[in-house]
Amino acid sequence: MFSETYDSTKAMTAESADAAYRHCLALARDHYENFPVASHLLPRRLRGAVAAIYAFARHADDLADEGEAPPAERLAALEDYKHRLDAAAAGRPDDDPVFIALADVIARHALPIEPLHDLLHAFASDVTVRRYESFEAVLGYCRYSANPVGRLLLHLYGAADERNVADSDAICSALQLINFLQDIAQDYAENGRIYLPRDEMRHYGVSEADLAEQRRTPALRALVDAQILRASALLCSGAPLANRLRGRLGLELRLIVLGGHRVLQRLYAERADVFARPRLGPGDWAWMAWQALRRRRPSALTEGSFAAAGRGEERGA
Repeated sequence: MFSETYDSTKAMTAESADAAYRHCLALARDHYENFPVASHLLPRRLRGAVAAIYAFARHADDLADEGEAPPAERLAALEDYKHRLDAAAAGRPDDDPVFIALADVIARHALPIEPLHDLLHAFASDVTVRRYESFEAVLGYCRYSANPVGRLLLHLYGAADERNVADSDAICSALQLINFLQDIAQDYAENGRIYLPRDEMRHYGVSEADLAEQRRTPALRALVDAQILRASALLCSGAPLANRLRGRLGLELRLIVLGGHRVLQRLYAERADVFARPRLGPGDWAWMAWQALRRRRPSALTEGSFAAAGRGEERGA
């Protein structure tokens, strides 16, 4: 688990912190995630800090989901992880390089630990919760699983004012919803989880058996269409933040927003199979880069724009 450059016998010196950051950066580069933790578009001064936050979340996520441990053991491990976080925040990290780097990030950037606690709350929910009765309940999960990431980035960037936080929350929740829509089959098959609101499943006439047997019914397509429209509206409501943030972070966020929008377009274009995961190709990335450089914002999808979305056309700035 430790990098070859890390020496666990050292105190938290500048040298040991540097080695811990290298460990976190290597971990970030080795795993594909939607969030660009090792992106060269991020300001160099923030890359190590973002990698440390990613490594912290990655390890906690593994405690919640990986292996064969029963729920009680997973929850106990997450509780222990929370105590280790509190020790790191107090300047007393253990010999894990993730917590050594995280302690340095918290001290160096005056980073609040509440968003980190929120992430642990979400991972604990992953252990105990498999269904969500309403969209409000799904958004409640996003409040802990996704929004803290944006808030932490804003704090690192020194831009965590009220308006920016509100827009960031909208973007992060929308991206989480998009992930759910991409992973309907995987979430059910691998973890027994359903993030489609149960009350809306009943409204559209969709059963859990439809998901278990991957029945590609008109009712399920209609239900997913409604989720696409709602995620698009939420994503676009927060999109102005990407133009308010200056420099590389603003460009990075514009690419993320445009990427989420493009995935939503693909989800609708490939709606005949709601269980397929859409993939973005070189043409999509070129379009996103061009739009991001021009500081263009996507327009929210509507029922009337679905046909255009299926062709990958962009309406409006």
